[in-house]
Amino acid sequence: MPILLLLLGVSVFVYVWLTRRNSTLTRACKWRLDRRLGPSVHRCAACGAVCDPGSGRQPQQCLRPD
Repeated sequence: MPILLLLLGVSVFVYVWLTRRNSTLTRACKWRLDRRLGPSVHRCAACGAVCDPGSGRQPQQCLRPD
């Protein structure tokens, strides 16, 4: 029984680590597609940063100046 609890704890830790690893600091940024600037240009509604990650992709990092 203790082995199952340990296995459950490790699996929860690995799941949380994998899901958080793919998300970067984009909580503050609210990216919106701005087709006036180009077909794949995104502008942040919170800080005004502009990013062109390429066709069919979304920005993954916050570009807010510190």
